[in-house]
Amino acid sequence: MTAELVHMAVQSGIATITLDSPANRNALSTALRAQLADALACSAGDDSIRAVVIDHTGPVFCAGMDLTEPPDAVSELPDILERISNHPKPIVAKLGGHARAGGIGLLAAADIAVGAQHATFAFTEVRIGVVPAVISVTVLPRLLRHAAHELFLTGEIFDATRANSIGLLNSVVPADQLDSEVNRYTEMLTKGGPQALAVTKQLLRGTAPRDFAAMLEISAARFASAEGREGIRAFAEKRPPSWARTS
Repeated sequence: MTAELVHMAVQSGIATITLDSPANRNALSTALRAQLADALACSAGDDSIRAVVIDHTGPVFCAGMDLTEPPDAVSELPDILERISNHPKPIVAKLGGHARAGGIGLLAAADIAVGAQHATFAFTEVRIGVVPAVISVTVLPRLLRHAAHELFLTGEIFDATRANSIGLLNSVVPADQLDSEVNRYTEMLTKGGPQALAVTKQLLRGTAPRDFAAMLEISAARFASAEGREGIRAFAEKRPPSWARTS
C-alpha cells in the first residue's frame, strides 16, 4: 500500500496541503506528485474552500525532483505546476525550510510565497548537468532578470532575504512568526469574492484576453454578477459581504 505523502485538512475555508515525505526532503517522487495532484484537484472543486496553503513537514520544503527515479519522470512536473498556477483559489506557499530546483518551481507557481528567515534556495540543476527548463515557466515571471541569469547559471545557494528582494518570496519572517504571517494573508484573501478572485487570477496569469474590449466585457459581467451586486450593496450598507470570513 502506498504511504500517504500528502495530507489535506480544511479549516474555516482554508485548505492546507502538506507535503509529508521528509525522509527524501519532500522530493517530487511519483507517489508524492500523484497525491499532490489529487489534493489540488479536490481543493479546486470544493466551493467551501476559499484559499489553499501548501505546507510541509521536516526542514526542507521541497528538494525538487526525486533523482532516484527515471529521468522521464520530469515529464509529469508541468501538470503539477499548471494545477497550482491555474488553480481557481488563491494559493499561498509556506516555506518553513529550504527549497531547491523543482521545489522553487512549486513556490513560484503559487500566488503568494512566505518564507522563514532561515530558509535557503538554489537552482542546482546546472551543477548536475541538467537545465531548469520546466520550472522556468513559473520562476522567470517572478524573478528580476539579472538575478535569474546569476542564480540559474551559478547554482549558488541564496538566503530568504535575497529571495524576497528578487521577487521569489512575498514576505520573510522569523520562523516563530511564519504561521501568523500566512494567516494574515489567508484572512485577507477570504475577504475577496470567490469568483472575482478566480477571474483576477486569470488576468494575472495572462490566460484572459488583454485588449480593452475584452476587459470591458469581463468588468461589466462582474458588475452585473450576483457576487458583484452583493459586494456593491455591502459596501453601501457598510457591512461585510456575504462571502467575507470574519475573525
